[in-house]
Amino acid sequence: MSIPLAWPAAPAAAGPMLPAAAVAAAAQLTPRLFAHAPQSDHEGGFPHEEFGWLRAAGLLTAPLPTPLGGAGLNHPTHLAEQLRVLRHIGAGNLAVGRVYEGHLNALQLIERFGTGEQLRRYAADAQAGHLFGVWNTEAQDGVHLEPLPDGRFRLRGSKTFGSGAGQLTRPLLTGARPDGGWQLLVLPADAQPPRLDPAFWQPLGMRATASFRVDVTGLEIGPADLIGQPGDYYRQPWFSGGAVRFAAVQLGGAAAVLDATRGFLRGLGRTDDPYQRQRLGEMALLVESGQLWLTGAAARYPAPEAEEAQAEPIVAYANMVRSAIEDICLRVLQLAERSVGARGLLRPHPLERLHRDLTHYLRQPAPDAALADVGRFALSHDAPAAQLWEPEQTAAPSASSAASSAG
Repeated sequence: MSIPLAWPAAPAAAGPMLPAAAVAAAAQLTPRLFAHAPQSDHEGGFPHEEFGWLRAAGLLTAPLPTPLGGAGLNHPTHLAEQLRVLRHIGAGNLAVGRVYEGHLNALQLIERFGTGEQLRRYAADAQAGHLFGVWNTEAQDGVHLEPLPDGRFRLRGSKTFGSGAGQLTRPLLTGARPDGGWQLLVLPADAQPPRLDPAFWQPLGMRATASFRVDVTGLEIGPADLIGQPGDYYRQPWFSGGAVRFAAVQLGGAAAVLDATRGFLRGLGRTDDPYQRQRLGEMALLVESGQLWLTGAAARYPAPEAEEAQAEPIVAYANMVRSAIEDICLRVLQLAERSVGARGLLRPHPLERLHRDLTHYLRQPAPDAALADVGRFALSHDAPAAQLWEPEQTAAPSASSAASSAG
């Protein structure tokens, strides 16, 4: 399976896109994405046309800094707009939302840890139509960097769950250096296509993400392809704090479940049933509470210069957000099941696909550890509950808590 050339660049806009315009563009695409989602919902499928629409709308370059032709959507001050964009796209198609979130993540990591020259280089690639993403998960044969005499590196090993495999032309990978540490690197996958194993990806849902096993053994990269220093990928708050992005996409899926359930009941003329009204009321409450969680995450995010200093409360709040939204989505799914019964979960009704996709996407790494970290944070700080999640007001860990942790 070969890597395609990058899509053509989107037509130049009349002026720089603003974050609010990116939100409006994503909202406008939502019904179109939703209507087209069944077309790519099959083994080995990928939403090609949908990413063409995102590109034409300026959403693939929106994460870039404004001086480089973007909307600055990845800047911490625009986290609220970024999460709204992700929620709208998730409501249209969770598979598109998953791959788009990876695109944002990759460009954000390059902006944060790369050099100015690298940022300009990859911004030009994004403007030219290249699709980015992050491949980090691996099994026993993880990726290793083997130094070559000319200063280049040969890669050995593979990644699993490589979302967008066969479509991403600029995937961002982590690899183990021989001198220790995990190194970020950008693979020019259009020039050096990795070997793909589509048989790996036979999931319950999210089939259209093409999350194959990707073998990069024998491919070579140069020093200019290395991003940042070893270990940068796992620096906090950016590693764990990014969970709010996938939570936003998941919440969009829950909103789509609510809409599809409402449409199903209207089609059957069951809108006067008091029990159905109660279920729909609870679903609406849950989806709106999820939106308030996202709003809270954006409101509590500190200024860019304070991100690393406030890493602990940022990560704790992000873990709380992802835990809350996971629970919200699971409850929405259960209420939808009770509302529509077996009939509503039969193809071609969209609830069947939505249920599969959201159920699978909710299975993110270490959910129990994320919630336990929230409890650890609350136990180790003395600030009143009303101030516990305000980064600038969080008190230092108490002496008794520190002693308990040490003991």
